[in-house]
Amino acid sequence: MRHNRSINHLGRKSGHRKAMLANMACSLIMHKQIETTLAKAKALRMYVEPLITKAKDDSTHSRRTVFSYLKQKEAVTELFRTVAPKIADRPGGYTRIVKTGFRVGDAADMAIIELVDFNEAAIAATKKETKKPATRRSRKSAPKAEAPKAEAKAEEAPAAEEPKAE
Repeated sequence: MRHNRSINHLGRKSGHRKAMLANMACSLIMHKQIETTLAKAKALRMYVEPLITKAKDDSTHSRRTVFSYLKQKEAVTELFRTVAPKIADRPGGYTRIVKTGFRVGDAADMAIIELVDFNEAAIAATKKETKKPATRRSRKSAPKAEAPKAEAKAEEAPAAEEPKAE
């Protein structure tokens, strides 16, 4: 049984696993979206989200800490210059995993892992969904009582202006 075994070893020794996750994290940061197996995507999410949180604080110490995990200068620069400012107000959940089906050769579960704030199609869809139509239910009586008073004042004002125009 695997009680309290939180790390998926992915069938690799620790050195190979760390190198693979570092390379996948760099690819995710540089390309904003990668396709991989579902198990690797879940392991990558656990690996990269703390690094993105660390990148919110742009200090020398946090840059060196992130570099010790990623091992690529370009990826660290991209993370701190592009990704971190865009996710600064988000409290977590920087990645999204979308299942895409099964791989042809060995029927492995495939998934796309992407940075949430960089998927323009998903951002546009959420903006369209936010517009809600007016409800057909009746409102409370208090706002209706105030509305006619405002309309009456508005109707009186143009009536006073009409004789001035003539």
